[in-house]
Amino acid sequence: MKQSLQLRTSQHLALTPQLQQSIRLLQLSTLELHQELEAALIENPMLERIDDPLDQAVRLLADGALNTGSLHNDAGMQTATPASEEPVPSEAAAADADLPPAESVNPDDWGPEIRSNGSGGEDDDLRPQLEAAPQTLREFLLSQTALTVREPRDHALLELIIDALDDNGYLSESLEDLHASLPLELYVEPEELQFALNLLQSLEPAGIGARNLSECLALQVRRLPGIPFVTRRLALQIVENHLPQFAARDFTRLRKALNCDDEDLRDAQQVIRCCNPRPGADYTQPEADYVVPDVIVRKCGNQWQVTLNQDVMPKLRVSSLYAGLARESRSECGLHNQVQEARWLIKNMRQRFETILRVAQAIVERQRNFFTHGEVAMRPLVLREIADTLGLHESTISRVTTQKYMLTPHGMFELKYFFGSHVATETGGEASSTAIRALIKQLIGAEDQKSPLSDSKIADMLGEQGMVIARRTVAKYREALKIPPVSMRKIL
Repeated sequence: MKQSLQLRTSQHLALTPQLQQSIRLLQLSTLELHQELEAALIENPMLERIDDPLDQAVRLLADGALNTGSLHNDAGMQTATPASEEPVPSEAAAADADLPPAESVNPDDWGPEIRSNGSGGEDDDLRPQLEAAPQTLREFLLSQTALTVREPRDHALLELIIDALDDNGYLSESLEDLHASLPLELYVEPEELQFALNLLQSLEPAGIGARNLSECLALQVRRLPGIPFVTRRLALQIVENHLPQFAARDFTRLRKALNCDDEDLRDAQQVIRCCNPRPGADYTQPEADYVVPDVIVRKCGNQWQVTLNQDVMPKLRVSSLYAGLARESRSECGLHNQVQEARWLIKNMRQRFETILRVAQAIVERQRNFFTHGEVAMRPLVLREIADTLGLHESTISRVTTQKYMLTPHGMFELKYFFGSHVATETGGEASSTAIRALIKQLIGAEDQKSPLSDSKIADMLGEQGMVIARRTVAKYREALKIPPVSMRKIL
């Protein structure tokens, strides 16, 4: 086969660096966007941020007071002095004004209020106090141990068991495993560990140190005050021997096994409900997740108005100082590339927020009934409908609606929340799955708890309203709403 060179003309799509950056910025969340921006500000000196992200932040001053002003003179930072404020006089200016310099000032020449450096007087009551860190479960238990246990050996064994507790206050390891992990030269007997566990279970909160749910509830039932003997005995029998039937609300089998009537069983149920199945969870501080909205929806007259959240929109510009240096040094191509990259970033950042605003406006336009009447008025919506309306690709709409949030009078929602599948109605129309879930929640919320609605009954009731839906679909939506089945919702 003979080799030869040939020239051919063809067309193909290529993602330019600017387009790649635009796509990447579009799919980032607000937090990820600001992290990307901080990295760009460090890498590219041509880019500078006009707004201060901490303008509206609450700052702790050196004297312990809180300042919420937009201009701060923090240590190591200098800010421009506004024209309406007088600058702090230096020592030279103080000398010109016939004021003594700083080193010649005697504190005894001032009044007691000034000598105390602001630590006395009525202003102390107005100064906000810093709250102490919340007490952990281990610290709370050790504080009780210090008051009740005097022997160092018992204190050490009790602390060993406390360290083995999980976040819910349960002893996750068996006493046999704890005993096996101890060095032999300590000569610790299993009875000593059992005594330490019994001592721990006598502390507050009630139920601490239990090895399972049954033991945790039994410890609390025994310590509840003001409970009649018959009711306490019946509650202990339930939590120790019949807890699975009680959890499944199999009251018929419980009445037969305990030989009691509905009234006694109801009293025992109320006692068990007073117990805390996770006694240590109150001392565990969960991390709060904060969501900042990208767009805000308000009602103006009869119209719903969509605006961008200005607090999450960074204000960027190309540094005039470095841009001038780049123009003067024409031979330095690296400076010109950094200027171009800064302009690309500013343009792509602007385009990102414009696209989010356009998509949000299109969503609000189609879901106007939701903003007026709530979830039951949600209409079915797919990504293609918004994409065709705005002349964008479905993948672009998917990137825009992921991890972008909208603040509405009904709460905070991710933009993807407004998209959902549809269910056919008898009239030939369509109903949104979100609206159906809202109806199911309403029907279950209004049911008779002594005779709750089954999934089949809910499907029939929705069918009477013209929504054709199967029982298994009702069960799927109910589980998505984290609503228990009919057997778990029944009460005596």
